[in-house]
Amino acid sequence: MNKEKPTHEEVVTKVMEALESIRPFLNNDGGDIELVDVVDNKVMVKLQGNCQGCPMSFSTMKLGVENTIKQFAPSIKEVVSVE
Repeated sequence: MNKEKPTHEEVVTKVMEALESIRPFLNNDGGDIELVDVVDNKVMVKLQGNCQGCPMSFSTMKLGVENTIKQFAPSIKEVVSVE
């Protein structure tokens, strides 16, 4: 098993795959998500549409988005929403 640290490109690819896997759920609620950047072990995303400013957006970020991204890219430590 390869224990080398994944490249930045590999991490970004995994994060994109994670976002694609949850996008349909956000789309169902009239929202979407955009990857802004991946810096170190931190992912910055932007919630869009109905997700932007939704009272449930914090739960969506922590429980849905962050957990999913961490499953796809275990090196990620934090996911933050930016405006």
